[in-house]
Amino acid sequence: MVLNESKNNQNSKKVIKKEGRVIEALPNAFFKIVFDDGKEALGFLSGKMKLNRITILPGDKVTVEMSPYDESKARIVYRLK
Repeated sequence: MVLNESKNNQNSKKVIKKEGRVIEALPNAFFKIVFDDGKEALGFLSGKMKLNRITILPGDKVTVEMSPYDESKARIVYRLK
């Protein structure tokens, strides 16, 4: 688990980056993701992934960003090989 902060001091945003595996594809480009520690989250595609039409299937390993306030929702930012 990595905690990143933006360079801008005025609007500092903390983001948690994790790797997980997609276990189920849900309607409207939502996915159920399970992490190594056994926790699950509801993931959705980031705008760049929608724009470039990156396909995510159950079983794919993904990198997600989460807010430290709500760890039940995650933004999928990268599909690992």
